[in-house]
Amino acid sequence: MKKLLRIALIATAASGIAAPAASAQTREYEGTIVSVDRDARTFRINDSERGTIRVRVTSRTRFERIDGFAGLRAGLSNVETIVRRSSGRWVAVEVERSGGGGSHGGGSDDDSGDDHGGRGRGRGSDD
Repeated sequence: MKKLLRIALIATAASGIAAPAASAQTREYEGTIVSVDRDARTFRINDSERGTIRVRVTSRTRFERIDGFAGLRAGLSNVETIVRRSSGRWVAVEVERSGGGGSHGGGSDDDSGDDHGGRGRGRGSDD
């Protein structure tokens, strides 16, 4: 659900019909934290496709699956951040840890497949 909201927000911002607050240029970076400057409230993230950028964290930055700014450490991998441009700097809108395993929907691992005669396709169906 959150991914769909993010995609809708980015698509709306790209189309130019967003509200003024959401119309700022936003980008998403994913990679490994290179360094953290606690005094300046910034961190550097290395995205293998886009390079390394410095990102500022504010009181409005949302954190998901990371214990706030204090949870950021150099070497922390699988970090995603959505940033916007403000006064020539990248400012974090959201910072989250991606991945984590687990089931994300889709198929199931039960034994209700065709060769067990249970529910499912096949077995006498010409559809």
